[in-house]
Amino acid sequence: MSILKKFIHYYKPYRGLFYTDMFCALVVSAIDLAFPQILNYLTRDLFTRGPAEIVSRLGWIGAGLIVMYLIRFGGQYYITSWGHVMGARMESDMRQDLFDQYQRFSFSYYDRNNTGEMMSKLVSDLFDISELAHHGPENIFISALKIFGSFALLLMINVQMTLILFVITMLMVGFSFQQNRKMRTVFMENRKKIAKVNSRVQDSLSGIRVVKSFANEDLERQKFCGSNLEFLDTKEDSYRIMGSFHAGNALFQGLLYTTVLVSGGFFIAQGTLRVTDLAVYALYIGIFMNPIDVLINFTEQFQKGYSGFKRFMEVVTTEPEIADKEGAAPLAEVRGELSYRDVSFQYDESAEVLNEVNLSIAAGQTVALVGPSGGGKTTLCSLLPRFYDVTGGAVLIDGQDVRDVTLKSLRRAIGIVQQDVYMFAGTIRENIAYGKPDAGEAEIIEAAKNANIHDFIMSLPDGYDSYVGERGTRLSGGQKQRLAIARVFLKNPRILILDEATSALDNESERYIQASLERLSRGRTTIVVAHRLSTIRNADEIIVISRGGIAERGTHEALLARNGLYAKYYNMQFEGLEE
Repeated sequence: MSILKKFIHYYKPYRGLFYTDMFCALVVSAIDLAFPQILNYLTRDLFTRGPAEIVSRLGWIGAGLIVMYLIRFGGQYYITSWGHVMGARMESDMRQDLFDQYQRFSFSYYDRNNTGEMMSKLVSDLFDISELAHHGPENIFISALKIFGSFALLLMINVQMTLILFVITMLMVGFSFQQNRKMRTVFMENRKKIAKVNSRVQDSLSGIRVVKSFANEDLERQKFCGSNLEFLDTKEDSYRIMGSFHAGNALFQGLLYTTVLVSGGFFIAQGTLRVTDLAVYALYIGIFMNPIDVLINFTEQFQKGYSGFKRFMEVVTTEPEIADKEGAAPLAEVRGELSYRDVSFQYDESAEVLNEVNLSIAAGQTVALVGPSGGGKTTLCSLLPRFYDVTGGAVLIDGQDVRDVTLKSLRRAIGIVQQDVYMFAGTIRENIAYGKPDAGEAEIIEAAKNANIHDFIMSLPDGYDSYVGERGTRLSGGQKQRLAIARVFLKNPRILILDEATSALDNESERYIQASLERLSRGRTTIVVAHRLSTIRNADEIIVISRGGIAERGTHEALLARNGLYAKYYNMQFEGLEE
């Protein structure tokens, strides 16, 4: 019932469409039920009169029936067209809600879930929900009207025959409910398996350059084949259950017709039923059976839509791990003074990454973090914009706990340049403007010049309108890195995080980018995560992170003089190159 209430909630914006759809369904059902009654009246009354009187009234009867079926045409058109429009709009609302929820989730959610599976919930699951949203109430309403209406009219013709019909119908309903439970399980399994197929496709296509570089196309085919066959198995199970479901119901329908024929013949022989009544009774049997057929076919649609909506609700009812607390205030007039107080952190149930780290960074200061991979450098940076929340202690900006300010204002105050730069499929202009979506042309060009990328852009045939390709595949690593720096220049944050921004570049690209980064860092509080120690000599302070804590700290010269861990790393990189 909880899921049903949440489903009904999506009808609220379209109540006008919904009620009109139901009214049209009522009109269509009434017209369908009226025809056998009209035929019954004509055969009993009009058609027993003289030929002249019959012919004189046929024109009026024909005109009345044409008007009646024109009204039915209008009602059916509305049901089919605007009913589907209502379903499509509800699907669109659900898709927007699901996408918005994905945007609210923190990094930890994406650490646990696969993009392909999330795409499956966003696309294929919601299509079946849309069909259910449109056809569900309509099918149930029309079928209920026709079943109860025709049943009442059948009782008026012959009570005994109708009671026999009722018993067989109840057996049919019991059979349907039993099969329905089996279908619910198998359709939910179908959803999971197709999501796994989508996950495998997304993973393989995203890493296609790695696949081809290792000549592992056959391996990817085998992995996909495994997921594909698992999905096929569940589809075969569903079709076997559907086969028994439809075949069983067809058998019961045959029993109904057989019962009508045999019992009708018996009651005619007894003199309690007229032949004309049996003909009308047979017409109502058709009307009685048609909605049962509709409900039988709807059962499959319902189970698909229900399982899809259940998966949808599992996501939209999940509380984001990181969100604005009640009463959170915007972070205003940022100076850039940072403080880590007794900060501890661990990912889920894994070992602790940081253990009671204490660190203060003055506004406008540049601090470099160095140390072994996995030591917690990137994690320490990720706690500042609340990509993850501390498990102990507090992170403060200008004396305010980052958990007490709004996420939007916090992240607007922080600019990040990473080693793995993401470029959106679009133009160079659009990618730079991502740092400030309402930026003008002059601002974009100024940001590109500050990042040492303007001249390269102007050398392209389409300049700033050049297409970068998916994930920036048409650009080199250095070019993507400079576009990312231009993006941050445009954002103009007070706090800057440079996470190994030059570690994967050649020497020439590194020189260009290092100059851009130095220009970007001026006047900003900057945290630099670096493996190339040559890039951090001029940092105000260098902090060596090891085993979840601070091992050493000081200037470049002071740390070398100490001849500790930093000196060891430095000599490993430059031994033999400098005296």
